[in-house]
Amino acid sequence: MKRFRAFGYTVSKNDIKTAWVLKCDIRKFFASIDQNILLEILRTYIPDKDILWLLEQVIHSFETKPGKGLPLGNLTSQLLVNIYMNEFDQFVKHRLKAKHYIRYADDFVIFSQDRGWLLSLMPLIRDFLQTRLNLELHPDKVSITTLASGVDFLGWVHSPDHRVLRTATKKKMFRGIRRTGGKTETVQSYLGLLSHGNTQRLQDEVRKMTAGQ
Repeated sequence: MKRFRAFGYTVSKNDIKTAWVLKCDIRKFFASIDQNILLEILRTYIPDKDILWLLEQVIHSFETKPGKGLPLGNLTSQLLVNIYMNEFDQFVKHRLKAKHYIRYADDFVIFSQDRGWLLSLMPLIRDFLQTRLNLELHPDKVSITTLASGVDFLGWVHSPDHRVLRTATKKKMFRGIRRTGGKTETVQSYLGLLSHGNTQRLQDEVRKMTAGQ
């Protein structure tokens, strides 16, 4: 999130220029990981056959359909998808020459002053993901918007000088607090989340909601 803000300032020249943001995410990301492609990538980095055998057992222990998928939430899955998507990171940085690129799991953004250039990247991104990694962009979660109009990324709506919690994230937070009966650990966790944005009113609401419990 700090990197997002820094890139926003850099590309907009401190709000003097229009900063456009291409935002995408990948359809059914963890469920769509191609296990054979993942193992092929791992073999290029790991020479030890015993480690490769162990990783193969972990990867093949779960599938959403034959040869596809990693279990969502597993620590090994989080590491493996970053190795998998490093192929895409290298493509974006070195082939597309995108200087202002951020990826978190399957969500990624590219900043530019040139909306036309961002538009030209979309078919190249789709083609690389399809042919190299057997992944697809989510058709309803691809957009090019100005930073000034607000960009929804990682649960927050980011503007040049502030960020506010996405409505769906806010609702999920209040459901979580109610479900646990205002458990101290849960409340403190959400207050920690809220501290990263312009959320004083929300923080007050959370404290009032759990006062006396």
